[in-house]
Formats: sequence, C-alpha cells, structure tokens
Amino acid sequence: MDSKAVYLDNNATTRTAPEVVEAMRPFFGELYGNPSSMHAFGGGVAKYVERAREQVAAFINCSPEEIIFTSCATESDNTALRGAAESRPAGTKIITTAVEHPAVLQPCRRLKAQDYDTVELPVDKLGHIDTGRLREELKGTKDAIVSVMWANNETGVVSPMDEIAGICKEAGAVLHTDAVQAAGKIAIDVEKTPVDMLAMSGHKFHAPKGIGFLYVRKGVKMRQFMLGGHQEGGRRAGTENVPYIVGLAKACELAGESMKTENARIAAMRDRLEAGILASCPDVIVNGDRAARLSNTLNVSFCYIEGEAIAYTLSDLGICVSTGSACASGSLDPSHVIRAMGVPFIAVHGSVRFSLSRYNTEEDIDFTLEKLPPAIARLRELSPFGPGTDPTTFQ
Repeated sequence: MDSKAVYLDNNATTRTAPEVVEAMRPFFGELYGNPSSMHAFGGGVAKYVERAREQVAAFINCSPEEIIFTSCATESDNTALRGAAESRPAGTKIITTAVEHPAVLQPCRRLKAQDYDTVELPVDKLGHIDTGRLREELKGTKDAIVSVMWANNETGVVSPMDEIAGICKEAGAVLHTDAVQAAGKIAIDVEKTPVDMLAMSGHKFHAPKGIGFLYVRKGVKMRQFMLGGHQEGGRRAGTENVPYIVGLAKACELAGESMKTENARIAAMRDRLEAGILASCPDVIVNGDRAARLSNTLNVSFCYIEGEAIAYTLSDLGICVSTGSACASGSLDPSHVIRAMGVPFIAVHGSVRFSLSRYNTEEDIDFTLEKLPPAIARLRELSPFGPGTDPTTFQ
C-alpha cells in the first residue's frame, strides 16, 4: 500500500505498534524454545508467557489464571459460546442481539439448529437493545447464556454493560461479551462490570494478527473447545504462540498508558470529520448513538449511492474506509447492523465506516474532507437514483 495512504479503517485492523514489534523480536530468534518443554531452555520461555498473562490480566483487572490465549476473537467467541452451551443441556436459552459480529451470530445460529432456545434481540434506531426485553426473556430461565457485544464494530455504539451484567447476574445467567472494539478505547474492569466471559483480538489495538484471548471467570461452566495437548491449563490445546502472546501483552500495556489522552485526541478528529461531512455533503445520515459510541468510529449513510462505490472511489484517491465488517467483505448485501437499526431504504446501501487510531493525524482529516465531497457529488451524478426514487428499488 502507498505509504501516503490515509488509513481510516482501524476497526478492521490496526498497524502493529513499533514497540510491540520490538518486544516480539527475541522470540523469533534466540528465545525460540517451546514453553511446554520440560528442559530449562523451554522453561525459560514459559516465564515470558506467564508474565504476559499477568499483563493481559491486569488490563481487564482479573486473575492471570482466568486468561486463555487464543488465535483471535473469532476463536474466543466460538470457545465461549459453544463451550458454555455444550456444558448445558439442549433447550438451554441463549440470548444475543441482531447486531453482533458474525463470530457470535453464526455459532448462536448453529446452536439453535442443535435445539438450543436461541433468541436474537432487535435494536432500536440508535443501535441499542431494550434491556427490559432482555429481563423479560430471562424470566423463568435456568442457567441461560447471554452474549452482547461491548461496542459495535460498524457503528461504534457502546452497550450499557453495567446494566446488562446486573440483569444477567440477577437472573443467574452467564454473560459473554465480544469486547474486540472496546479494547484500548474503553477501560474495562471485570470486577466492576461482572461479565463472565470476554473476548478480545490483538490486531484491533496495535498487536499483530493471529493472537487474542478469552477471559473466563472462575467457576463458569465451559467445555473445552480445542482438543489435544495440556496447554492453557488444559482449556485450549496447541503450542503457545509465544512471540504474539508477548506482543499482545505489550499492546495491552501501551493501551493502558495512552487510553485517556489518545482517546480524547482521536475523538476530536472524529468529530471534526463528522462535522465536515455533514456541512459539505447533503443527504447524509449518521448511524447509531452519537453520544454512546467509541471515540474513533463514525458510520454515515450517503443517500442514493452505493457504499461499495464510495469505498472504491476513495481507495483510488488514497483513502481507506469500509462499508462495514471486514469479515463480511465480498458481500453486496447491505450491512445486517444497518438494516437492524431501520435505516431508510434510500440510505441503507450507502453506509460507510470511518475508524481512526492513534496513528491518524489532523492532516488525514484535512485530506479526507478535501477529497470526499467532490467524490460523493460525482457518484450522485452517475447514480440512476435520487430524491423521489421508488424505495423498493433499494430492497
């Protein structure tokens, strides 16, 4: 990619921090031992894994033994949901939401096909579930499983996790949360917000791709998902990915140090980008709750044009954005998140996500606001749609 490209797709993946790369470097060379080996050379490496586990645990305020290292959040979500379900009988209630990442929705739907009582809660126009409906769905249940994402990957909408955790605890339900997008943007303390299982992925906050973790509170019933060796306390088989585990821990350390100051700076740039788009482009809808959202995320719908056309046009101009989840790229269907929020037909296909990171600058925002308005105007000139178009055309 051109080094001068303006990268505004950080909810898809982030640049690996130079400090993380340096922390990982020795484990590709002299410290290459297998941490599960009995000899001193491997045992010396194991000490770094356990030190990393302590750093990751400190990041969310839990005990180190409650951390399971995984390959990514998709694995963590599958481990949590399928592992929890398989330790309970078929017919157990599983409650999730209509706007979850596919890493949660697909396992829940598979479990529904296996006779678990699975419910997907709808969301309102701001992207929030009705917590009263959650409470009603939990009435009369026994040992139910609830999965609600901490922050949405497309809109940045933040869930009221304290309230949700309280409802689940009152009902005796196990609460899982996909906290992938919250990592490094929201301070998470699992003692203050008593979730039972929590998934994160390193590459969303400046660690490399291919490493994540799952927090499982002591006492939570969960069947082992990855079978094989004895690694991770017998909970996740497979040789530990030592360099990436160390890198993940370093990313947690950096995020903890910079979260407050960097989030304020990033939010100011996001707000300036939003104001500039609204001032220069007519017929634009901001999607999601503009107050309860991540500091780095802006999702807007440009009426009468396709999001894919916008993304490709901006790419040609050196600006990287997304039309939704990177895991759904290649699909021409409108985002399930945007559809669930009831965005009008004239806008549902035109949603674009801008997501920033600590490496973005004011110059990036200036460049985007210079190039975007004429690009939108040109695409609308070429579009066969416009005000007065039959809305069924967009279905």
